[in-house]
Amino acid sequence: MNQGFYLFFLLALLAEIVGTISGFGSSILFVPLASLFIDFKLVLGITAVFHVFSNLSKIFLFQKGIHQNIALKLGIPAVLFVILGAYLTSVIPLKEIELSMNLIILGLTVFLISGAGKKIKQTNFNLYTGGIISGFLAGLIGTGGAIRGITLAAFGLEKDMFIATSALIDLGVDSSRAVVYIMQGYFTSEHLILIPFLIVIAVLGSYLGKKVLAFIPEKYFHYVVLGVIGTISILQTIQYFRA
Repeated sequence: MNQGFYLFFLLALLAEIVGTISGFGSSILFVPLASLFIDFKLVLGITAVFHVFSNLSKIFLFQKGIHQNIALKLGIPAVLFVILGAYLTSVIPLKEIELSMNLIILGLTVFLISGAGKKIKQTNFNLYTGGIISGFLAGLIGTGGAIRGITLAAFGLEKDMFIATSALIDLGVDSSRAVVYIMQGYFTSEHLILIPFLIVIAVLGSYLGKKVLAFIPEKYFHYVVLGVIGTISILQTIQYFRA
C-alpha cells in the first residue's frame, strides 16, 4: 500500500467527520480533495464503496426513524439516474469530468452560502427533481449530497431523521454506482484490501462527527465548510486552465 492511500485514509476520516457535522455528506469535501492526490476514477470507485459503509454507520447511529415517503420519492429517481451518471464517466473525457465537478461544486457552494436553498418548497415535484439531479451528479462527478441535503432541508426533518433518511437514500445511490464503477474497472480485486480500513474509517468518522456535532454551532460551521470547499474548487479550476 503506497503513501497515497495513507493520505487517502486521512482525508476520508476528516471528510467523514466534517460531512456528518455539516449535513452535506462527506463526498462534497472528500472527492475534490482526494482527486488532488489520486487518479479521479479510482477516487470515484473507492469513494462509492466507502460510502456504502459510511451510510450503514449513519443509519445505525442516528436511529430516530426514517421518513419512508420522502426516502422513496427522493431515493428511487436518485438510484435510477446515478446509474446513468456513473455510466457516462466511461464516455466523457476524464479532464472534462473533473472540470465539471469543480464548477458544479463551486456553483453549489455559492448557492448554499446565498441561502437560496431555503426557498425550495415541500412538493413531490421537488423531491423527484432533487432525486434526479443528486443521483446523476453522484454518478458523474462523485458527489450529489448537497442537492439531496437542500431538498431534504425544505421538509424540516428533525436532525437525526434528516441524517438517517439521507443515509438510506445515499445507501441505494452508492450501492448502485459502486456496481457500475466496479464493472468499469474503477475498483478492482487489488483494492479489496482497502475494505477493512474503509469500514473502520466510516464507523469512526460517523461516531466522532456525531459527538462533535453536540458542541459546534451548525449554522457557522456550515459557512466554514463551504468556504473550504469553494476554495478547493477554485484552485482546481485554475489548475485545469493552466494545464
